[in-house]
Amino acid sequence: MARPYSSDLRARVVEAVDEGATRYEAAERFGISVASAVRWHQAWRNEGTIDAKPCGGSRSALEKYAEEIVGLIEEQRDWTLDEFVAAMHKRRIPGSRTALFRFLVRHGITFKKSPARQRAGTGGRGARPPALDTRATAA
Repeated sequence: MARPYSSDLRARVVEAVDEGATRYEAAERFGISVASAVRWHQAWRNEGTIDAKPCGGSRSALEKYAEEIVGLIEEQRDWTLDEFVAAMHKRRIPGSRTALFRFLVRHGITFKKSPARQRAGTGGRGARPPALDTRATAA
């Protein structure tokens, strides 16, 4: 994403318009779009500021319920994401499976399988049978 224009440039454009230049003339002189000159002057006239508005970033709706969600996770560490979402909805906490997953990643909360949940034996197919029938080679 492109960075906003500097406050210095914005101030010079607004000053030029205030001194009598049209917005089109000010835009052409400073090498910006006419729309930018119009917006900057309107913001100066209506709000008294020429500062750029904040760019990017968003805030999850789950952040308001962070303590309650973390408490719920501490109570039931072996639930799946779907079970957590169902419990959240019972408590009137909004959110989806994806929103909860992103919340957990942001807060550094991970779920590791406990040793009690792992398989008893080794994985795989087990022992291999002999490659050839040994009775056929004995003759």
